[in-house]
Amino acid sequence: MSEPETQKSEFNIRLAVKSDALALAHLRYALRSTTGIATEPEIEFVTRCIAWMETHLETDAWQCWVVEVNEHLIAAVWLQLVEKIPNPVAELEHHAYLTSFYVAEAARGRGIGTQLLREAISWCEARQVHAVILWPTERSRSLYERHGFAVRDDIMELIIAYP
Repeated sequence: MSEPETQKSEFNIRLAVKSDALALAHLRYALRSTTGIATEPEIEFVTRCIAWMETHLETDAWQCWVVEVNEHLIAAVWLQLVEKIPNPVAELEHHAYLTSFYVAEAARGRGIGTQLLREAISWCEARQVHAVILWPTERSRSLYERHGFAVRDDIMELIIAYP
């Protein structure tokens, strides 16, 4: 196994709650500010993000799992359940969109991401999700491949450019 395993007892994985929004907003900022140039000051982003997260953590359409060590959040993953239109063939009627998967730099390489991803996949399996989709970073691609994710050629994407 290429990724060292961490004993799950060293950390706790749980569903996020509304009171986690501040820490989650900071994790989101850490993730996105390392993948591009932040054009919004951190304090403004965090304020805006907290409001969004508090609202969405109270819905059934979004789930967020967090990893905490000593009551400090070090990782998170968000999942949106996407309901499909009912269909008359033998095909499950939900997709899941996995996003904002982040493990703090100091906590990487200890199996935390693996455990967090397994938790999200187990949740999807229990709800008979047809497919889980995501847009990986180059660095995260191998983690997803080890868990059965594959590059598909039957999905199309339109990115709308705005002036």
